[in-house]
Amino acid sequence: MSRVQTGLEVLISDYPEKVRGARIGVVCHPASVDAELRHALDLLQVAGARIVAIFGPEHGARGEAQDMEDVEDISLDPRLGVPVHSLYGATFESLTPRPEHLAGLDALVIDLQDVGARYYTFVWTMALCMEAAGKVGVRVLVCDRPNPLDGLTTEGNLIKPGFESFVGLHPVPNRHGLTPGEVARFVQRRRGVECELDIVSMRGWRREMYFEDTGLPWVYPSPNMPTVDTALVYPGMCLVEATELSEGRGTCRPFEVAGAPGIDPEALAADLSRQNLPGCRFRPLYFRPKFQKHAGGTCGGVQIHITDRRQFDSYAAGVAFLQSVKRVAPDAFAWRAKPYEFVADIPAIDLLAGDDKLRLALDSGADPAELASQWAQERAAFETVRREMLLY
Repeated sequence: MSRVQTGLEVLISDYPEKVRGARIGVVCHPASVDAELRHALDLLQVAGARIVAIFGPEHGARGEAQDMEDVEDISLDPRLGVPVHSLYGATFESLTPRPEHLAGLDALVIDLQDVGARYYTFVWTMALCMEAAGKVGVRVLVCDRPNPLDGLTTEGNLIKPGFESFVGLHPVPNRHGLTPGEVARFVQRRRGVECELDIVSMRGWRREMYFEDTGLPWVYPSPNMPTVDTALVYPGMCLVEATELSEGRGTCRPFEVAGAPGIDPEALAADLSRQNLPGCRFRPLYFRPKFQKHAGGTCGGVQIHITDRRQFDSYAAGVAFLQSVKRVAPDAFAWRAKPYEFVADIPAIDLLAGDDKLRLALDSGADPAELASQWAQERAAFETVRREMLLY
């Protein structure tokens, strides 16, 4: 099987003149590598670019910070001797590059591996970088990368006005079926973000591909995204972040494992199994997170085992999990009340779900499946827009 070439590799091999001699800033993280695991910073230098600034998204340019953990600027990169600016600090304003950090750049190169879910913040870092660069006349060069969940399937619904946040700045489905380059086109063409945008497309990627089909190495793009299986369940199981249940952070299988103290895992697994969700099975288990929610405590819960990726709907599974916990162990269930991703006045579940309808349905005891037809209509309307943005 011939492997996929990422936008980074195509840039270096075919279009080095786009960066040769240019003063560039680079938005990157540990997964910004080629098939030989060489990092974008090294490859861009070899191509003749003059790297004068590095920008790190959530988790930092080096990827060591946990979720929603402030990352401070690093004065100088120890190898390149250039400033490293954080795009994830203590305020929403910290998410956008400052004009003085972009001053003097010929281009801002963005090379970030996304995971295909709208809560994953890297594409929104890209969008904010595009907006900031456009205001100061700096060209934006996006090196495209695969959507590891395929480029065909969408799940969930669209964000409604008033529910935008850093886990969804623009209205795309929970699982959006786009590559980062296609999200950049959407943001520019449909959302009015003006900038000089240059997308370097991949070579050999097809929309039906999962990440393993690409022949590329998986480098986890954030600390709690260790495997492609994690990414597959993430569009639905990330909803657990909006509760006081553990989404499995602090275990070896985050998002595949979820639960809380006071839950009978056998009862929870049985309730979920009765729903006959396609493409997956639920195994009862106990687990003990080493950090974050319920750290050091024994949780009862389930692990999702995917049996058929093409049939599996992660968002439906995430909704079903919340519904089952409320039914089986209502005393263990509580919505997150603390601020979430810089927003204090809207519940976290509403930000993740895109509106308040899912929360209201679950709290009233209504069957969220009744919302599924509405979600399908929203995705169908989005599909027309999505087709206009496709690069492959």
